[in-house]
Amino acid sequence: MGCPNKCVFCDQHAISGVMSFSEENAVRTIEEHLASSDEEREHEIAFFGGSFTGIDRRLMIRLLDVAESYVQKGKAVGIRMSTRPDYIDEDVITVLRGYTVSAVELGVQSMNDRVLSASKRGHTSADSERAFYLLGSAGIASVGQMMIGLPSSTRNDEAECARRICECGASASRIYPTVVFENTELYGMMKRGEYTPLSVTEAVERSADALEVFSSHGVRCLRVGLYGGDAVSKGSAVAGPSHEAFGELVFSECYRRAIERELSRTGAIPENATVRVSVPRGAVSAAVGHRGSNRDYFSARFGLKKMEFLEKNELLEYNIKISIF
Repeated sequence: MGCPNKCVFCDQHAISGVMSFSEENAVRTIEEHLASSDEEREHEIAFFGGSFTGIDRRLMIRLLDVAESYVQKGKAVGIRMSTRPDYIDEDVITVLRGYTVSAVELGVQSMNDRVLSASKRGHTSADSERAFYLLGSAGIASVGQMMIGLPSSTRNDEAECARRICECGASASRIYPTVVFENTELYGMMKRGEYTPLSVTEAVERSADALEVFSSHGVRCLRVGLYGGDAVSKGSAVAGPSHEAFGELVFSECYRRAIERELSRTGAIPENATVRVSVPRGAVSAAVGHRGSNRDYFSARFGLKKMEFLEKNELLEYNIKISIF
């Protein structure tokens, strides 16, 4: 709901698995999730799957009232929503300031006007910059959602998009690869030879570029890749980099790059040496690589016979330490 046009890549019904919205189901949905969730966890109520600030204003306010009632009762800590950059203006900000809004997620997708036009996004990069500015001025946190592999987009375009999202003051980000759904204009473009989807390898490398930019600016990435329960996992995507472990592949690529940089600085490594790689807490799996891919890569690249991976609490995201003995 709330989207004024249809982007070439979008089949939101397939992506969300929902064909319609019923206002009456809002309370039921919230209650069902609260009942099945750990009471000790903090909860947010999120309005996703469309452009929330673009729906009928009276409906938006009624839904915000419902969500705010749970915040006031202590059952939720805030309200989150996704929307288009061009659906943020002074009037919307005035409404949102009356509620406990945790963050507004902006579907920026690209900060290059050529790419936005080719994707029929219906807004410009200036609209995105203005939306970030208005949210920041109102003290409302923003999240920048971007896509990898859109029509006419290049690797440099995507890294630049990540940089501009950071410069606009986003507190967090999301990275989504472009996959092709059958009932979209992008599918027709692909069939006519006007669009070539990225391979999984290309999408992983380009997503890792963006993720490194976010990490270097201290902007947390909330998600890399589409959700496991969405249409991609149900087989609705007909082409493009759809992979059930896409996020893990990207995280592994970032650690592979970090480890390789450090190993390249060490010079010759003794033949029977043990290489110990210290990584941040919880990052051992990513550092080892999907199905051990990084361990295998370094074994072939540097002739390593023994590698150990250890967690170090003091290390931050994608920072590593190499010890050789």
